[in-house]
Amino acid sequence: MTEEVNPDTLNGQTLAYLGDAVYEVIIRRHLVKGGIVKPQVLQREATHYVSAKAQAGLVTKMQDEERLTEEELTAFRRGRNAKSHTKAKNTSLKTYQLSTGFEAMIGYLDLLNKNERVQEITEWCINTVEEDGLKDYDFK
Repeated sequence: MTEEVNPDTLNGQTLAYLGDAVYEVIIRRHLVKGGIVKPQVLQREATHYVSAKAQAGLVTKMQDEERLTEEELTAFRRGRNAKSHTKAKNTSLKTYQLSTGFEAMIGYLDLLNKNERVQEITEWCINTVEEDGLKDYDFK
C-alpha cells in the first residue's frame, strides 16, 4: 500500500530523483519500441535525450517557447535551486542545475498523477531531439 504524497512538501532533489527515473523509463521504452535492441546502442542513443546537457537544452527551449505552466516552472525552479550534495559529472554546474530542475518538474507531475502531461512533455522532448536537435543550446 502506498500513500498519497503531496509533492509540494518534498525538496527539489527528491522530486528530481523520481523524475529522472520516470523520464529514463519513457525514453528507454521509446528506443526499444523503435527497434533498437543492442544494449550498447541503446545506451549511446539514450544520452541524446537523458544527459544533463540534453535535459538542460530541452527545458531551456520549453521556457523560451513558453510551453510550461506556472506550476511546472515552480517545480522546475525548486529542482534547479536545490542544494546538491553531489558534484556535476562531465558538465558545468549550470547545466547540472537546469537538468535537475527538468527532472524535478517531471517528478512533480508524476506524483500528481498528471500522466497525460508527462506524456505530452516527453513526446515534445523526443520530437525536439529527433527533428531539430538542440544545437543552439550550449551551457558552458
